[in-house]
Amino acid sequence: MEILFCFVKEDLRELREEPTDPQAQQEIINSIEEVYFSNDSFDIVKYELERLPPVLSLQELEEYRDKLKQQQAAVSKKVADLILEKQPAYVQELERVTSLQTGLQLAAVICTNGRRHLNIAKEGFTQTSLGLLANQRKRQLLIGLLKSLRTIKTLQRTDVRLSEMLEEEDYPGAIQLCLECQKAASTFKHYSCISELNSKLQDTLEQIEEQLDVALSKICKNFDISHYTKVQQAYRLLGKTQTAMDQLHMHFTQAIHNTVFQVVLGYVELCAGNTDTKFQKLQYKDLCTHITSDSYIPCLADLCKALWEVMLSYYRTMQWHENHDQDEYLSPSVSDGSNVIGTEENSFDRSYVKKKLEHGLSRIWQDVQLKVKTYLLGTDLSNFKYDDFIFVLDVISRLMQVGEEFCGSKSEVLQESIRKQSVNYFKTYHRTRLEELRMFLENETWELCPVKSSFSILQLHEFKFMEQSRSPSVSPSKQPASAISTTVTLFEQYCNGGNPFEIQADSKDDETEDVLASNGYESDEQEKSAYQEYDSDSDVPEELKRDYVDEQTGDAPVKSISRETLRSRKRSDYNLNKVNAPILTNTTLNVIRLVGKYMQMMNILKPIAFDVIHFMSQLFDYYLYAVYTFFGRNDTFESTGLGLSSSRLRTTLNRIQESLIDLEVSADPTGTLTAAEERKEKVPSPHLSHLVVLTSGNSLYGLAERVVATESLVFLAEQFEFLQPHLDAVMPAAKKPFLQQFYSQTVSTASELRKPVYWIVAAKAIDYEQMLLLMANVKWDVKEIMSQHNVYVDALLKEFEEFNRRLNEVSKRVRIPLPVSNILWEHCIRLANRTLVEGYANVKKCSNEGRALMQLDFQQFLMKLEKLTDIRPIPDKEFVETYIKAYYLTENDMERWIKEHREYSTKQLINLVNVCLGSHINKKTRQKLLAAIDDIDRPKR
Repeated sequence: MEILFCFVKEDLRELREEPTDPQAQQEIINSIEEVYFSNDSFDIVKYELERLPPVLSLQELEEYRDKLKQQQAAVSKKVADLILEKQPAYVQELERVTSLQTGLQLAAVICTNGRRHLNIAKEGFTQTSLGLLANQRKRQLLIGLLKSLRTIKTLQRTDVRLSEMLEEEDYPGAIQLCLECQKAASTFKHYSCISELNSKLQDTLEQIEEQLDVALSKICKNFDISHYTKVQQAYRLLGKTQTAMDQLHMHFTQAIHNTVFQVVLGYVELCAGNTDTKFQKLQYKDLCTHITSDSYIPCLADLCKALWEVMLSYYRTMQWHENHDQDEYLSPSVSDGSNVIGTEENSFDRSYVKKKLEHGLSRIWQDVQLKVKTYLLGTDLSNFKYDDFIFVLDVISRLMQVGEEFCGSKSEVLQESIRKQSVNYFKTYHRTRLEELRMFLENETWELCPVKSSFSILQLHEFKFMEQSRSPSVSPSKQPASAISTTVTLFEQYCNGGNPFEIQADSKDDETEDVLASNGYESDEQEKSAYQEYDSDSDVPEELKRDYVDEQTGDAPVKSISRETLRSRKRSDYNLNKVNAPILTNTTLNVIRLVGKYMQMMNILKPIAFDVIHFMSQLFDYYLYAVYTFFGRNDTFESTGLGLSSSRLRTTLNRIQESLIDLEVSADPTGTLTAAEERKEKVPSPHLSHLVVLTSGNSLYGLAERVVATESLVFLAEQFEFLQPHLDAVMPAAKKPFLQQFYSQTVSTASELRKPVYWIVAAKAIDYEQMLLLMANVKWDVKEIMSQHNVYVDALLKEFEEFNRRLNEVSKRVRIPLPVSNILWEHCIRLANRTLVEGYANVKKCSNEGRALMQLDFQQFLMKLEKLTDIRPIPDKEFVETYIKAYYLTENDMERWIKEHREYSTKQLINLVNVCLGSHINKKTRQKLLAAIDDIDRPKR
């Protein structure tokens, strides 16, 4: 301290020694470097040392030191002067500070006293009450916060629950939960974590809608009530009922397309033997052309089965809406006070859904038709087997039935496509069948095909469809489909399971046709009893023999025919088989089967009904023409003028020959194209098999074969008559006259063919020429009445007995029906009677006694003949008696008689006049009567 004081003293001394000139002092201060005024941390010593020159000089150092000292002294003096200058202000400010300190000390005392009093008040009253209120408020805030936190926690876990509900397919619950979460999220949107959750819920809701759309698409192939109810409730909660309907129809359309494509693709790839992806890239139309013939039917069946599932789902969807139309649980569960508006919206939605579903019926069916049409026309069916083609028709028929029940459609698209295939197929098929029929007929030996007496064409497989569906298959609702329910549609029948297009595998193989009899008899007992009961009629009273019903004339019996019919048929119906089984041949059976096949096609496909019936009529026409050609055509006997062939029969035969029979053996190369086309529709005339002999007298000139042929034709006609109502039901109204004409002019003429066929047998069975020779040797101009008949009568009766014997022999081979035996006997008797008249007409001279002899001979003939046959009255009996009695007529009566009896020939009339000449007719009268005969004969010429 002492040293420091010394320095200060020294400095003061130096200051005093310095000049006091202010100007000089200020100049010294100004000469100080700026660096010394920079900042307090400036190191002056270091600065000055660094400024020393490299080479130190004591004198210079001292001079520099003195300069620094002067500067320091000037600064110090300046500071001292400034302090002295501010001394009064300092003292004054110090006094103010002291006064302020005193005031602050007083304020501190006042504050201390106030705080002390406040503490006393706080502790005594306010703290306890206000603490309770504050704590309660805090508690309420915390409870609200806890509730919000729990809600937020639940919202955070919503995703897991939503996923579970979607897996359980609880779409309404998921949407309800999502909507509630969205509502809650909007309440807590002031939390930052909730704002993100809200956007996530919106994404989840959109995801639910996508899954809901997928769930809706599943309805199209396998409708499930509970599943669809959930889906509809879900869409109703979303307020998108109309959107759901629009989407549903889009899904059904897509389902039809995908279904048919996948079915056809599966078969194409299966048949191709590889899974080449090229098929998947083909269009459906092109894909259908790759279906093989073997896989065509199963693919069609699967196609229809798959489409049935789609249509059934749509049908059940409509059913669901009809049943749940007024259900309240389907309406939105949001009660916002706008019940009236909500009701109006629900009503509008229901109306929209109903119209949309109704319009969708025809749209969906149209899609189905077009897909099936494309499949049908993708393959040529002309080479298919008949059963396969019928199966195709049956499937399409069933599909058209589905269409009619589905939307009342007549399925014009399907009908037109299957009609094209059917016409193409049927023309080829029918042409082949006609050729086969010609082959059958030309190889037919006309042997009896033994069938049971209970035989019915309905027992044949080809006619099973008539029993299975007595109502038309396309309109099952018009008639009972079963004995239990009357109007069961396919949709009602298969609504809960099954499929109307299931293939019945080998159904035909499981059935047997029990129509053939063993050895022509249905049992051994019948075979024995047949011979035992075919005995003579010696025990039959005469009156029972005369009591009968003539099937040709329709004369009624005098007495009861119960026993008489049985008795008389033992004689007239040449039959060893009591049961009277139908007479038919294998060819007849073949034609009947063909008719059944044609009817199957016609029944299934009514648009070509006329074509089918026309072809069916050709089968009958050709059979009738063949029987006539083989057994009935004989110009010699047809020219007798007895009207054996009716004009209707002749017209029918001419029509058949012109329209169906190809009379040209070889094709005409120069013929026109039209003629060639016409000849394609014709069939060559058939030729009788060389195995059939018609010239042997022992077999009555093929009577057995003639009976089988003719009666099989009659049987065939009866079957056509039986089928007429069925044919008439499917025949178009505009074409019904053709069917009526066919039955009235062709089918009904079958029995008329008996006359010309059996006339040939009758004409050859009796030796009429021998009888004429015997009659020529008789002397008729006797003078006394004879009591004994002539020999020619016995000879003629012997011929008839021989005829009866041979008839019995033939009946052992083939049953001869009563109408046939009647016609045979009628023909023989007519020919015999006409031979008698011819013999009487050859007489040159005759007396009254001779005429009496003629009557005696004829009566003897009639008496014996009536024991051989049951025919009553004897045919042409009056023809003979009238001619004999005409001998006794007077001039005037004979002239009138000649004009009235034109059934006699000119020769017979002239001979009658000539014989009467000289007895009671003169030459003048003779000329007059001959002139009358000439007048009668002139129109004939």
